[in-house]
Amino acid sequence: MLDSIGVVTLSHGAGGRDMRRLLDTLILPTLSNGQHQSSDAASFDWQQVAGDQRLVFTSDSFTVSPRHFPGGDLGSLAVYGTVNDLATAGATPLYLSCSLIIEEGLPLEELQYLLTSMRRAADASDIAIVTGDTKVVPRGGVDGLFINTAGIGAAARELQLGKTPISEQDRIIVSGPMGDHGVAILCARGDLKLESSVESDCRPIHLYSRALLDACPETRVIRDATRGGVATVISEIVQGSGLGAWLDESSLPVRQGVRSACELLGFDPLWLANEGTFVAVVPERDCESALKALRAFPACKNACAIGGFSPHYPDNVALRTRFGGERSLDVPSGELLPRIC
Repeated sequence: MLDSIGVVTLSHGAGGRDMRRLLDTLILPTLSNGQHQSSDAASFDWQQVAGDQRLVFTSDSFTVSPRHFPGGDLGSLAVYGTVNDLATAGATPLYLSCSLIIEEGLPLEELQYLLTSMRRAADASDIAIVTGDTKVVPRGGVDGLFINTAGIGAAARELQLGKTPISEQDRIIVSGPMGDHGVAILCARGDLKLESSVESDCRPIHLYSRALLDACPETRVIRDATRGGVATVISEIVQGSGLGAWLDESSLPVRQGVRSACELLGFDPLWLANEGTFVAVVPERDCESALKALRAFPACKNACAIGGFSPHYPDNVALRTRFGGERSLDVPSGELLPRIC
């Protein structure tokens, strides 16, 4: 039952009766799936991790403006973002922590909505929220709600993602369309007064990355293309490799709504954030098998190969245009969008 006051107050974070009521009547019942532990730290038997597996650990923090956007919200984003970081390491997600930093005055009804979204996202990702923390700060201390998470998963011990050098015989693939999340956030911000049917691709990718690894065990690297988008991820992959990357403009998967918004506002989908699309590097001989495995999922039906590597422009990324030319893709400085993840 929500507090009759209707909003979060400083007393909800003071450690007394109001805080206990907030935890016992809203936060814990909403997030828990029976595995949450009430002590300051969760403990478990690692029966899920066999001798041929290793632990994978990640941490992230989330804030987005607005907190609700087409295709998702801050709650689901916090879960999927952490699950996806585990997935790009080839890990099966197991456990999640959730720490909330809440601004005084946040409506309790909205808090419950976002926590319910977190719980649904955790259930959809088969990950258990097992521990956490709650703090309340004065008005102006944060933008409504910040969520910090940490995730633990298990990966095959022999998996060496990121350890095998890329080569000219490798190909770059993306699991789906680019820029959906960035454009969804842009259009949800009322000050821009944009209308669009584009929804965020906010979703877990662990099933897709697992299918890719099963089809192509020699996958070189998997990276989720969040802040900075696909181009930034590829730029980071080639740094220090002695190779550069080339991308085929005609192969880039971009929805028409995203393309139209970018043309109107002067953005490039290559640099816009995604929250359920990843970049992978695979041997050329396994490229078709990898794409076939991904396209078996409706969310990845547009997975495609978009480029490869060359020694001609080391540590840089070049775009081969539809007209037969080439142009360099220089990583932009500053923020493209406010609070996208």
